Amino acid sequence: MSTHFHYQPLFQNGPDGTAYRLLTRRYVTTEEWRGRRYLLVEPEALRLVAREAFRDIAFYLRQGHLDQLAAILDDPQSSANDRYVAATLLRNAIEAADGVLPGCQDTGTAIVVARKGERVITGCDDRRWLSHGIFDTYRTENLRYSQMAPLTMFEEVNTGTNLPAQIDISATTGGEYHFLCIAKGGGSANKTFLYQETKSLLTEENLTEFCARALPRLGTTACPPYHVALVIGGTSAEQNLKTVKLASTGYYDSLPTSGDRHGRAFRDLEWERKILDIARATGIGAQFGGRHLAHDVRVIRLPRHAASNPVGLAVSCSADRNIKAKITDEGVFVEQLATNLEAYRDIIARHRPAATPVDIDLERPMPEILEQLSRHPPGTLLHLHGPLIVARDIAHARIKEMLDRGEPMPAYFKDHPIYYAGPAKTPAGMVCGSFGPTTAGRMDVYVDAFQAEGGSLVMLAKGNRSRTVTEACRRHGGFYLGSIGGPAAVLAKECITAMEVVDFADLGMEAVRRITVRNFPAFIICDDKGNDLFDRFNGEGE
Repeated sequence: MSTHFHYQPLFQNGPDGTAYRLLTRRYVTTEEWRGRRYLLVEPEALRLVAREAFRDIAFYLRQGHLDQLAAILDDPQSSANDRYVAATLLRNAIEAADGVLPGCQDTGTAIVVARKGERVITGCDDRRWLSHGIFDTYRTENLRYSQMAPLTMFEEVNTGTNLPAQIDISATTGGEYHFLCIAKGGGSANKTFLYQETKSLLTEENLTEFCARALPRLGTTACPPYHVALVIGGTSAEQNLKTVKLASTGYYDSLPTSGDRHGRAFRDLEWERKILDIARATGIGAQFGGRHLAHDVRVIRLPRHAASNPVGLAVSCSADRNIKAKITDEGVFVEQLATNLEAYRDIIARHRPAATPVDIDLERPMPEILEQLSRHPPGTLLHLHGPLIVARDIAHARIKEMLDRGEPMPAYFKDHPIYYAGPAKTPAGMVCGSFGPTTAGRMDVYVDAFQAEGGSLVMLAKGNRSRTVTEACRRHGGFYLGSIGGPAAVLAKECITAMEVVDFADLGMEAVRRITVRNFPAFIICDDKGNDLFDRFNGEGE
């Protein structure tokens, strides 16, 4: 053992190659004191940087992410469904880039991870001013308020501001202030896993087997194609989970690619390639079968206690909402995202869907809709036309309470398909705001009871579901249809022609709505015979 003290940073990121755009040169000055130069930052700079960062990531994506979507279209090994999803997500990005409809209806929890140099002086509560900027964006843009405040252990209310935000500020050396801003949707956040493993995992055979089990668990509920992050080790479980979240955003892309005896973090490029191959081999693909479950993989190895080996697995979804920002003596900056997407229109135009969708008229009685769906196997592409009832978590809970009290199920739950969704705010002159599907699995607990009452016989949402749903559909003659997760702006603009609140208006974005749709895309996932499209993909349907 060495008797000499040695210090090195755990995370040794390389130079920052990010392209930034200047917001303003105001709000920053410098001052010399005792031979050192200090950066004086007015609080308004913090409000500005948060406001602009969270606005940009609601509507724009990084160029690299868009190029990866385009590459799926040109990959000869892509399935037809891979290409269909990729083309739809690119069309959605083009629509969102107009700055009116956000790319995803779940505009996320606002997260700020900041590094503040010891020679940066703000003279204020930084979290308060960053929160004010976040508030400004969610108040003025067509975004959604998703944060729930607990009043008691079981009673909650929506805060109506999308606050509180998660703001983590750490001290570092120097005279600059650096930020990573993340808008993390619920579906993506819910696909963060912590495994408490042991030294035995650290063999090629065991790690390969572990990844082959863990990757299918990601499923499709968080809107692939994913940016996958796997972190092995960590001086604590919380360090591991923070690292895996930042790795999924590309924050640690410039780490060294080898370790040293002092315990520095490093990326393992060989295992990144191996795990990407494992993801492709699952067959899950970009939501409905294929090879593009993941765009890429980041694998980071950390030091660990000899008796502990935490392993974190997480994703950034198709709404890859991450942006860097900084405040320096030159001004206030945010990362330059892709705003001119015209070139992608030509790329999309070259790729037409291979399958012809089956048109489903939802104006007919439910037995006729069920009879038509029964004629088609799982994986069939549909275009829906007519009325849908929109209801998600809280509405389902209220209806279950009604049934428990002996009250009848509302007729609208029996007469129409149920779309699990909650829209963003409606822009002026439009029918609705961004309106993509939410994760189906959260409503699994209600399906059998509701179908037994003649309701929820056709359900529409995103992602795979549990075996209880498959069995309920077989028992009661129901269907689960999977919509593409991610293209909320396109669905709002092109597919939804009318919207009205029909029940539980006090629930805000979770109120029960009736919408009218045309050419609304969906795939049959679970049918009335007990089949599940995802059963073929390494047991994902289980």
